[in-house]
Amino acid sequence: MSLAITHRHIEVFRAVMTAGSVTGAATLLHSSQPTLSRELARLEYLLGYALFERGQGRLRPTARALALFDEVQRSYQGLDRISSRAQQLGRADQALLSVLCLPALSHALLPGACRRFFARHASARLSITPQESPLLEEWMSAQRFDLGLTEQTQAVPGTELLPLLSLDELCVLPAGHGLLAKAVLTPADFEGQDFISLSAEDPYRQQFDALFAAQGVQRRLRLETHSAIAVCAMVQAGLGLAIVNPLTALSCRGDGLQLRQLSVSVPFQVNALTPKFRPRQDLLEDLLASLREQISSVEAELASALTV
Repeated sequence: MSLAITHRHIEVFRAVMTAGSVTGAATLLHSSQPTLSRELARLEYLLGYALFERGQGRLRPTARALALFDEVQRSYQGLDRISSRAQQLGRADQALLSVLCLPALSHALLPGACRRFFARHASARLSITPQESPLLEEWMSAQRFDLGLTEQTQAVPGTELLPLLSLDELCVLPAGHGLLAKAVLTPADFEGQDFISLSAEDPYRQQFDALFAAQGVQRRLRLETHSAIAVCAMVQAGLGLAIVNPLTALSCRGDGLQLRQLSVSVPFQVNALTPKFRPRQDLLEDLLASLREQISSVEAELASALTV
C-alpha cells in the first residue's frame, strides 16, 4: 500500500516539532488542537510507526521523529531559497545582465558605463566576459549573452546590430618624442621610426601595413604584440611609436604616452549585438543608455586631449 502522506501532514509535524506541543502548533497554524491531533495520528498511521511518545499530556519526539524533522527542515530551507529567488526574479533591479565584449572594451569603455549603470540600479548585477572575434560573434549568434560589444559592422545570424561609436585610430608617442611638435601626423612622418605593431593576423595591423606600403614608407618593425594595451605600455617605455584604437589610447594617456591624430582616417567602430531569440532583460535598455552616455564623455575627453 502506498503512503498517502500529504503536504498538510508534514506541515503539522513540522509545527508540532517547532512548537514542542500540539497546542503550540495549533497557534502557529491557526487551527484547533483536536484537528491537529487527528492529523498527526493519521500521519503516524500512514507511516506505520509512532513519531512521539505520549505521557502526562506531553509529546516527546522519537529518534525517528528527530531524523525526519532534519529532513523536513532541509526541504523547507530549499523551498525558502526557491521562494526568495522567485521574488528576486520579479524585481528588475535584481537582474543579472551578461555582457560579451572585446578585451579592449572591458578596460577602456565598460568601467565608466558600469559606474553610470550602478548609479541607477545599485542592486543589479553585471557579468562581463572579454572575448576576441570571431568567437565573440559566434557566441552571440548562439544566444549565450544578453549583449555583445563588437567592432563588426554587420549583424551576425540571430542578432540585431545597434551602432554605438565611430572614431579614428590614433597615433601614440612617448613623452619627449620629436613628432609631438605636430598636431597631426602623416604616414611620411613614420619613415625610419621604431614602430610597435599589433600581431600579424590583426586586421588593423594589416590595414596599417597596407597604408604604409602604398605610400612607400619604411618603418623599423622590431616589436609586435597582440594587445593594444601592451602596445601602449611599450610606447610608454620609449620603445617606439604606434597606432592604436582611440579608447585604449585615451585610457593609457599620460605617464609617458601622448596622443596625436593621423592624417589618414582608419575607422574604429563599436557596435552592440543583441540576441533575437534570447529573452530580453528588463534593464538592457538602461545599460545601453549608460554606454551611450559614457561614449559621449569619452568623445569630449578625446577632443580635449587632441587639442595641441
